[in-house]
Amino acid sequence: MRPSAWHLAALATLCIGLPGCDHARSVSAAPGAVRRAPPAEIDVTLFLIGDAGAPAAPPDSEPVFMALQAAATSAPHPVIVFLGDNVYPSGMPDSAAPNRAAAERTLLQALRVVRASGARGVFVPGNHDWDSMQPGGWDAIRRQERFIAAAGGGPALLPPGGCPGPAVVDVGAVVRLVALDTQWWLQDGPKPEGPTSSCPAASEGAVIDSVRAALRTAGKRAVVVVAHHPPASGGAHGGHFGWQDHVFPLRNIKPWLWLPLPLVGSVYPIARAEGISSQDIPSRAYTRMRVALDSAFTGVPQLAPPLIYAAGHEHTLQVIAGTSTRYVLVSGTGTFGHIDRVTALDSTRFARSASGFMRVEFLRDGRARLGVIIVDRAGSAAEEFGLWLN
Repeated sequence: MRPSAWHLAALATLCIGLPGCDHARSVSAAPGAVRRAPPAEIDVTLFLIGDAGAPAAPPDSEPVFMALQAAATSAPHPVIVFLGDNVYPSGMPDSAAPNRAAAERTLLQALRVVRASGARGVFVPGNHDWDSMQPGGWDAIRRQERFIAAAGGGPALLPPGGCPGPAVVDVGAVVRLVALDTQWWLQDGPKPEGPTSSCPAASEGAVIDSVRAALRTAGKRAVVVVAHHPPASGGAHGGHFGWQDHVFPLRNIKPWLWLPLPLVGSVYPIARAEGISSQDIPSRAYTRMRVALDSAFTGVPQLAPPLIYAAGHEHTLQVIAGTSTRYVLVSGTGTFGHIDRVTALDSTRFARSASGFMRVEFLRDGRARLGVIIVDRAGSAAEEFGLWLN
């Protein structure tokens, strides 16, 4: 006999606060012991951190930033890529806006990590950086670009100007970064496109051609695509919801709203899974973007597809065997405690709802080793999962 929704709600209510009763917070593959990369042979250490735009308010107190800075400081030849949603909730506001100072403090914390660690810094845009998908998004992303550039020291927002990209950056001798602004594909308001745009590629077709050119000219370099929106995910943006989302839907607005709304509450997750939001993988706009990029990654005859597609967007840590790329890495828990549930897909190698970031060490001989780093409230870091990618 199947329990009623109200019985489930009652049981769930009893579970609140009891350790081990909430299964939505952790779905993990066993990490296993993986041989570490010899430091003397590392050409580039790439750190991937997404959705880091709401750090703890006191300067230098964000646990994930503390751990990232320590890791990058001790790493050979570090490069830090912030995978979008660099400023919550609505990107960089106008200079006269009352929330401008808070937005500046947020970006300055990330920039301090780059500067203090001696790393090279790259920021890619996310949907929240585009004024949370509002019509003023193009202005907001250009304000963020100017602020990062004015801070000096070399960090840059890529692609620039609200353009879709790709922006190509070769680091070290063995890695090519291909930066994309995936929100450009999904933005309904003004954006640079068409023949009047100054972007090198200002149409979907031109972007695909440029991505193929970036792959074709990479030589023996491993290609790492960095963007905000992932092509696959076991999280909510991928259409995967748990029973709590159906029984307690208001927690998607405020995490503390444990008000049971069985049956009625299922409307929200079902609508999301059907693609009502362009920010979700099942939506028509997102699917068009994903299919187009897939064709770019696999459309270069006799060349290997990108080794990695790295993204944020989901507030989870996921390692997924890709289709058009060798691996999809979702690293979207750059703000401590800003995490969501995750489901393991058939292609999932690792999935965890925990704060942290990812590290990929590229050796001079072309090999690459991934480490998934989990961070606790004190800013201490531990590798939870390791994998040689090739």
